[in-house]
Amino acid sequence: RPTRYGSPTVTETSEKVRIGVVGASTRYGWGMRAHLPALLGLPEYELVAVATNHQETAEASRDQYGASKAYWDYNDLVADPDVEVVDVCVRAPSHHEVVMAALRAGKHVFCEWPLGANTEQAEEMASLAEEKGVRTMVGLQARYAPSFQHLRNLVAEGYVGSTLSANMTMFLPGVTRPRRDAFTWNADRDAGAHTLSIATGHALDVFLWCIGELREVGAFVETQVPRWQLADSDGAVEVTSPDNVLLTGRLDNDALVSVHVASVPWHGTAFRMEVYGTKGTLVASSDQMVEMVDPILRGAKGDGSGLEVLIPPGELHWTPPEVPIGVAVNMAQMFRRFARALRGSNSDAHPNFPEALRRHRTLDAIVRSAESGARVSL
Repeated sequence: RPTRYGSPTVTETSEKVRIGVVGASTRYGWGMRAHLPALLGLPEYELVAVATNHQETAEASRDQYGASKAYWDYNDLVADPDVEVVDVCVRAPSHHEVVMAALRAGKHVFCEWPLGANTEQAEEMASLAEEKGVRTMVGLQARYAPSFQHLRNLVAEGYVGSTLSANMTMFLPGVTRPRRDAFTWNADRDAGAHTLSIATGHALDVFLWCIGELREVGAFVETQVPRWQLADSDGAVEVTSPDNVLLTGRLDNDALVSVHVASVPWHGTAFRMEVYGTKGTLVASSDQMVEMVDPILRGAKGDGSGLEVLIPPGELHWTPPEVPIGVAVNMAQMFRRFARALRGSNSDAHPNFPEALRRHRTLDAIVRSAESGARVSL
C-alpha cells in the first residue's frame, strides 16, 4: 500500500523563494495558463525574472506578470544571481537544454512533465541534480489534487481492504482536428510530446501513485491516425506519435489493473479510475485531462447502498483565494509544497527528478512490451 499523504504547513515563509520562469508567454502555453497564476497567487514566491525567445515578448511578460527582469535568452536568466529557482515550462524537446543549464549554475529546478524527450535525457538531468545537491520537482501535478490525495490516503488506511483490481481510462477528443503547421512539431514521436508521454504519463502516474507500482505489464502503443490535416493549407503531415495506449498489468501488491489512454476524434469521456478491494470501492472521475482539475471522488464500503461522494478533508486544500479557480490550483498546491522544502521544513519536494526518471522507465517498459508482444517485468 502507498504511505499516507500529509499536508505541508502553509504559513508564509520568512524569506520569499526567488523564482525565474522560462517560458512565461502572455499569449499561449501552460506557463500562462497555470504556472504564472499559481506563483503570483502564493505568498511564498517572488517573481524575479521571466524569459521568452524575443525581447518584445519577454518585456511584455515582465510588464504583465510584474517580474523585476526580462530576458530573451534563457542562459541570462539562469546566470542571474538573484534567481534561486528556475521554473522550466517550455516545450518538451527543450526541457533538457534549459534544465541542464540551470543545474550547472547550481539552481533549484521545477520542470514540466515529461522531464526529458526521452529516458536518456531524464537520466542525465537526475544525475546532475544529485551531483549538484539541489532540490528538484516535476510537474506531475495530478498528485496534488485534493481528491487524489484523499484517494491515496483512503487506500493506505484500508478503506478498500486489500486491492484486488483497478482500471483507468482517459479518452480525449481532437486527434483528427486540423492543425496549423506551426503546431505540428509533436507529430514526430522523438519530440517526446504525445499521448504516451504526456496524457498517459500524467494519468498513469497518479493512478500508480494512488494504488501501487507495476510489477509486470503487457501493452499496445499505436498510432491509429497516421496523418494530421493542416488548417492553413490543403496539406497533411505524417504522424509517428502514438495516439492510443492500452495496457494490462500486475501491481507489486498482486492487484490486476488495466489502463487505456487515447486521443479520439470526437466526444471523449475524459478520465475515470476505479479501485476494487476486499472491503470497498473507490471511483474518481473528471471531465478534463487528469492533471487539470480536482476529480470527483466516490466510494462505498461493504454492502452499502451505493457510491457516495467523498469530500477531501480541508487539510488537503492548501491554495489561498488569490489563486484563480481552474488549472492553476493543482500547480499552486505543488509550488507551495516546493516552497516548504526549499525553506528547510520537514516536507520533501515530490515528485522529484528521480521519481520522474522512474516514470520514464515505466513508459519504456510499456513500449518494450508493445514492440515485443510480450509481457515485461519492471
